[in-house]
Amino acid sequence: MDHGHSHAHGPVEGREGKLAATLALVLVWMAVEALGGWFSGSLALLADAGHMLSDAAALGITLFAVRMARWPASAQHTYGFHRAEILAAFLNASALLLLSLGILYEAWERIWLPTPLAGPMVVGVATVGLLVNLLSLKLLGHHHADDLNLRSAWLHVASDALGSVAAILAGLSAWTLGWTWVDPAASALIALLVLRSGWQLLDESLAVLMERAPARVDVGRLRERLLAQQGVEGVHDLHVWSLSSGLIAMSGHVVTAQQSPELLCALRELLRSEFGIGHVTLQLEPAACSEPELHP
Repeated sequence: MDHGHSHAHGPVEGREGKLAATLALVLVWMAVEALGGWFSGSLALLADAGHMLSDAAALGITLFAVRMARWPASAQHTYGFHRAEILAAFLNASALLLLSLGILYEAWERIWLPTPLAGPMVVGVATVGLLVNLLSLKLLGHHHADDLNLRSAWLHVASDALGSVAAILAGLSAWTLGWTWVDPAASALIALLVLRSGWQLLDESLAVLMERAPARVDVGRLRERLLAQQGVEGVHDLHVWSLSSGLIAMSGHVVTAQQSPELLCALRELLRSEFGIGHVTLQLEPAACSEPELHP
């Protein structure tokens, strides 16, 4: 049996500093937007403040999870705490969905019962809010595609930026044209966009928690490539899953008469180079000792 480990993780200290700075920005501006929405009567501003409240929670969870993921493995937590980041992503995605549904409900009520808006105040507060959100996005950076936890935080802030744009449009419409319906309509549109992003993030985080094979790994092709190697007679009990974002693990039984370290090394290199799997556990066994594949 062989265990191949390759735990390559990017620097997290920089991420922590950016997350902390973004959290401070969000907390300050959340209070300002909540007050602005309350006094101006703008649902778009209140929705944006609600987004920022969820952002603050999301960023706090993300920051804690990034630090927790660095805790060393223990006798009881043999894989370490990498899954903390996925749990944070799942919680953040759930919050996005609930928040979006709440805004849709409120927008529906506002469309039928329009509320007067203080247009100039809405435009002023929302414009500064947009600048704060853009600065937050810049702090978080663009390297979030393969990190579900960081992407969940980025989506929260990006949805706030969209909310600020919606509030600006709503304020201008009420100020210049008297169109109060733009405020709930814009809020509903933004909520639908956030709902879509939140659902996708929820699905991806659930896939990791349920140990579904990563989308970028074709398990059928992986099995075929193993069987194509010289000396391999069969493959069974093949499992591929994600420990965390970008950290893929695989285990399997390889039936072979060739009990050699050379074959193990060749199989490990195949899995690393073609499928990007760095944590590999393979058991080589002769056909006489092979057991049928187990299906719980």
